[in-house]
Amino acid sequence: MTTGESGELEAYVADRRSDLIDLALDLLSVDTANPPGDTREIAALLEEYLSQFPVDVERFAVDPAKPNLLVTLPGASDRTLLYNGHLDTVPFDADVWSFDPLGERVDDRLYGRGATDMKGAVAAMLFAIRAFTETDVEPPVDLAFAFVSDEEVGGDAGLPALLEADRLEADACVIGEPTCEVGRHSVTVADRGSIWLTLEATGEAAHGSRPVLGENAIDRLYDAVTTLRERFGTRRLEVDPAIEPIIDESIAFYEPTMGAETARELFETPTINLGVLEGGEAINSVPGSARAEVDIRLTAGVRTPDVLSEIRDCVADCEGITVADVSWSVGTAEPVESPLVEAVSSSAEETTGERVYRRSATGGGDAKTLRNAGIPTVEFALGTDTVHAVDEYTTVEALVGNATSYARLPELWAAAVDETDASG
Repeated sequence: MTTGESGELEAYVADRRSDLIDLALDLLSVDTANPPGDTREIAALLEEYLSQFPVDVERFAVDPAKPNLLVTLPGASDRTLLYNGHLDTVPFDADVWSFDPLGERVDDRLYGRGATDMKGAVAAMLFAIRAFTETDVEPPVDLAFAFVSDEEVGGDAGLPALLEADRLEADACVIGEPTCEVGRHSVTVADRGSIWLTLEATGEAAHGSRPVLGENAIDRLYDAVTTLRERFGTRRLEVDPAIEPIIDESIAFYEPTMGAETARELFETPTINLGVLEGGEAINSVPGSARAEVDIRLTAGVRTPDVLSEIRDCVADCEGITVADVSWSVGTAEPVESPLVEAVSSSAEETTGERVYRRSATGGGDAKTLRNAGIPTVEFALGTDTVHAVDEYTTVEALVGNATSYARLPELWAAAVDETDASG
């Protein structure tokens, strides 16, 4: 694939932007709210669209109502670049929308549930397939596409099912999650680890008019969470030095919206959120038991098991408190100098003409799942900051920019891999 061919792909996308807009509106017209997360209709729409191109399309489903599509486009080498996008969306209440949640164009905006998360990016990936096949440009590497279900609820019918069945073989992956906001563009190259704790407290029940005769389990539980925050919430995390450039970029990216100090705390210290607190039966009684669920997040490069061990010790020091359940994960990251990060960042910068931050996500999702499966992965899509919001929208500029970036990416990634191999 030559520079001239890359320009041919870009010109193809630019000249047919109206077709791209129509495709995005077609995807938005299908309700894939999860729950229930039925993706059969939209999978059929994708199959019909792709039937006109010389690509291999396979439907894979462990839940018949939640199929996934695997698409392959052969290239000039045996390396494989994977594009991943989810077809389901979060639910919506049409009564509170000012525009049609199943797709409406107003000037340069496309409104609809999933417009920016992430049917717009899926449309751009599909259009990149069209650009390669219609221009007869052979990709420098094999291209694979996984259009999956069940992402919004973290279900097992989508990407996890494909990995469990060993159906994803790739050397690198880009996920079309929106990573950009107004005036700021980024590629997410890392995620955060998590510890989800269920704490239970026991006390001594008593009448609300005589609380001194009892032990309030809710008070004990809240005191334990306060102790966790005091002992861990302000302590600077010990991270791998390789993660520090990502932390710096993350702070710079979020500074305009939350301030530098808050952004620094977000990535340099644990975050501790009391998400659920249950206990008590009546206002005039002292509760004898209570339960809390606590969400703790840790920047990539932190050893989650070590922190969890310290948290268990801390909880053991709190009278009447036990850990009833716990789940945890370790944050993951791609090296900022890796061929994938370099290629996606370069593609994004060429498309936008602006700085692209190489930052961490604040949570974790399919990128973490793929990295843990041994597939280097980043997230990138132009979009808006209306993810999951009422009147969610994307822009025509973002649609065209994504299709252009995704079409340009194989050449840049192949060149970056070749350069790394030559220098290594």
